[in-house]
Formats: sequence, structure tokens, C-alpha cells
Amino acid sequence: MLMIDPSNSYYQFIIGDSEPFFIGLYSLTVLLKLPHQELEDLIKKIKTRLNLSQEAEEFLYSISKEKTLPKGEVLIRQGQAVKNTFFVTAGCLRSYCTDKNGKEHTLLFAIKDWWISDYIAIHTDELATLTVECLTESKVIEFNAKELDGIHSLFPEFEPYQRNNLERHVVSLHRRIMNQLQLSAAERYDLFLKQYPEIEQNTRNFHIASYLGITQQSLSRIRAEKVRK
Repeated sequence: MLMIDPSNSYYQFIIGDSEPFFIGLYSLTVLLKLPHQELEDLIKKIKTRLNLSQEAEEFLYSISKEKTLPKGEVLIRQGQAVKNTFFVTAGCLRSYCTDKNGKEHTLLFAIKDWWISDYIAIHTDELATLTVECLTESKVIEFNAKELDGIHSLFPEFEPYQRNNLERHVVSLHRRIMNQLQLSAAERYDLFLKQYPEIEQNTRNFHIASYLGITQQSLSRIRAEKVRK
């Protein structure tokens, strides 16, 4: 008879009267050939930038889930508690806030290899200021945000990767603010197309207009002028 007793990121096996033995979650996944291809690919990318121990890999498996989500699925809703952060492996997601007049303001589009969540809520223990939704059928790796944020205390080798992700996020937001202040709407639209070259086929006009901070009518006018040039 086989008994399994889950304990943290390890599984305890007891066979008959023999002594119990432990197998890490990652090793168990390999033994059972469970489908975790997206997470395996992410770990391979992380390993190109740092030396990751098997214990750290097992920990990542223990705090994550791979999910295929339908178009329109809401992962985080404004005003609710935020527990997870998401790594996008396919599809397109959007984060946005809704003001007191019901108008939506898009903060970010997340495509393949992008992270998305409400980081203000995660790091301040406040309720969500953003809603995160799937604009297309999407695949994500869902991580427990607090456990992922604290991984460097358990596995210090992970700290440079987290710091680099934070720096990239801050730089991206800084550039966005500067572009909003310094560039014309047409120039911001051109940059948007360079950053998201195929996104227009997956988004509605008001999504893009709210990201650029303009009306849908202004967006249509900018597009028409580009066609005439």
C-alpha cells in the first residue's frame, strides 16, 4: 500500500512497514510526467542568468500553477485582495483601473514573457487598485505573490533575478510617464506599435485609446493620418 503525506514542498511516501522517504515536488513531477512545460521553460530562462539549485526549482513548483484561461477571464478585480502574480506564456492580458466616473485607464498590456499583477496591492497589503483581465485566450503561470517575493530569503541566488525584474518594471513605468509628458499622441501611438507590434488584432479601440490617454476619436484620426502618409 502506498500512502502520500504532503508536507511543504516535499511528499512523504510510506510503503508497507518500511521507513518513510521523501521526494521533492519537482522530482515527483518528473517521475509522474506531469505537464509543466511552461514552468520548465521559465526555469531554463532563469538558469541562463543565474545558478539555480534544485531546491529552489522545487520551491518554484510548489508555489505555482499553470493555467489556460478563456478570453474575458478576470484574474484580479479592483477592490479585492491580491494573492497572486502571473507570468504570461501565451496570449494577451491587460491591467486597468476604473475611475469614479466609470472610465477605464489601461496601465499595461502583458504578452508572452511578461509579468503582470497589482504590485501596489502586493507590497502595501492594500486592496487591488487595478483589474487584470485576459483579452485573448491566454496561458499563464500563477505564483503565490508573497512566497515568490520572499524567495530570495530562502534562496539568495534568486535575488539578482528579482532585482532585475523590478528594475525593468520601474524603467518601463518611468519611460511611460516621460513619454506621456513629452510626446504627442501620434508619437506615443508609434511607440506603442513598436512595443506591441501584433496587439491591435487582439484589442479593442478603447483599450488602446485608454492606454495612450486619448479618446477613440483621436485614435481614429491618428490612424487615418498614418494611412494618408
